[in-house]
Amino acid sequence: MARFIFVTGGVVSSLGKGLTAASIGALLQARGYKVLLRKLEPYINVDPGTMSPFQHGEVFVTDDGAETDLDLGHYERFTGVTTTCHDAISTGRIYSEVITKERRGDYLGATVQVIPHITDEIKRSILVNSEDVDFVIIEIGGTVGDIEGLPFLEALRQLRNDLGFNNTLSVHVTLVPYIPTAGELKTKPTQHSVKELQSKGIQPDILLCRSDREIGVEERRKLALFCNIKPECVIEGLDVPTIYQVPISYHQQGLDTEVCKHFGLDALTSPDLSIWEKISSAVKKPEGEVTIAVVGKYTSLVDAYKSLNEALVHGGIANRVKVNLEWIDAEEFEEGGQTALIEKLGHVHGILVPGGFGKRGTDGMIVAIEFARKRNIPFFGICLGMQMTVLEAMRNMAGLEAADSTEFNEKTNAPVIAMLTEWMRGELLQRHQADGDMGGTMRVGAYDCAMTKGSKVAEIYGKDLISERHRHRYEVNATFAEELEKEGLRVTGTSPDGELPEIVEREDHPWFVAVQFHPEFKSRPFKPHPLFASFIEAAIHQERLI
Repeated sequence: MARFIFVTGGVVSSLGKGLTAASIGALLQARGYKVLLRKLEPYINVDPGTMSPFQHGEVFVTDDGAETDLDLGHYERFTGVTTTCHDAISTGRIYSEVITKERRGDYLGATVQVIPHITDEIKRSILVNSEDVDFVIIEIGGTVGDIEGLPFLEALRQLRNDLGFNNTLSVHVTLVPYIPTAGELKTKPTQHSVKELQSKGIQPDILLCRSDREIGVEERRKLALFCNIKPECVIEGLDVPTIYQVPISYHQQGLDTEVCKHFGLDALTSPDLSIWEKISSAVKKPEGEVTIAVVGKYTSLVDAYKSLNEALVHGGIANRVKVNLEWIDAEEFEEGGQTALIEKLGHVHGILVPGGFGKRGTDGMIVAIEFARKRNIPFFGICLGMQMTVLEAMRNMAGLEAADSTEFNEKTNAPVIAMLTEWMRGELLQRHQADGDMGGTMRVGAYDCAMTKGSKVAEIYGKDLISERHRHRYEVNATFAEELEKEGLRVTGTSPDGELPEIVEREDHPWFVAVQFHPEFKSRPFKPHPLFASFIEAAIHQERLI
């Protein structure tokens, strides 16, 4: 039977509950256990797929096509366990399931209520497909006291009773702030947060206290006393130079030891953390550095490109260099002209144009792509970045000034980028529903891509057939492939049936690759994605040339 670990948060958000859950998973894996991680999100949206990146940050995509919270990216990067649609559970999804059952008559005419119907559905979602693992780690979004999170906390309280104390563990992540005017750390916010959690019927077993400085013995004693836990279960969560040092730091603080003790497991044997030590060393002791400009739409909120940020770090780990990222709003190049280009891009060793939706900033992306092409700067385009790469070639090289995307201009006479009505996924025909739900127009999830033998990307991957995750509505129109090749932009990756262009590259350029999919979703610190590793390697060569 699986054991369940619940991770809640208090005082403020953004304390690192996702990293805590992921690190616990990594530490248990290092002890030989099989883990599964899930996220409970209190927001009423069914998923974050239609939410603004400025509000919610990145939408992380799973192989099976679920649009999820960015914390699932942390789970995959720290454990290597592939998440699924079952691992992202929102209030909206729970209520949708309950309402569907009510309409179908499953409740036999009963009055449908939060308790027991909503909480039962939450518990069912937590328990599904958990039979084959040793631990299920559940992170609850938001903070204790949020009104929308109450049904989730009630479901956890019930589960602890259902499964038994010895099969469940509650980890509460809180803030222990330092007040400069008082010159001391304050434990009262954590005490209040735990009291709030206790009022919901949940007693935390472990306190993980985030702080920017060491928490003294007296403060720990006070927290243990007033929060009704053992002193050794007050775990210090200090800031560290890299997030990939977090599992090591938490092990040194005894987090995994206390987890094992709670469940009656061997707590004396040390976990094998050599891979994390190697990763941390590569990040903290680089042998050089490169600068990459990310020219995108949502650069004012770095969390909007969380997986991309981490994948570039992984590329640096693969090459043992530090990757300095300069986040640039593409709109700056629509107004600043050549002066802005030289100022922002003249010194960088690589340029990356990431994904996005809508027309805003796309002209600036095209300008940046042209700059990379003409100056032989390593260039990487992803999703919308590939589409803008194609438009740049058609407008600036082929002379087709009207080349456009139907996303920006439905009446364009040169639909180089268009929304296709149907495509194949394996042997299954899938169709766009342009007038349906917004999510219904997406090609989302893992799809196969066949690469041209002898191409740069085939050489980088070391194989001719790959599977990568997608999230987009519009496609490069394959009828323009021949014209693109005349201008040196060659289609070297397509869907297996050859209908959908997936990768383009330039053979007359040191490193110029653009892909329709999102390779960042599959990059891991212990297994950097080959495209990012190769891109950073090209940036190193560029750095030596400048």
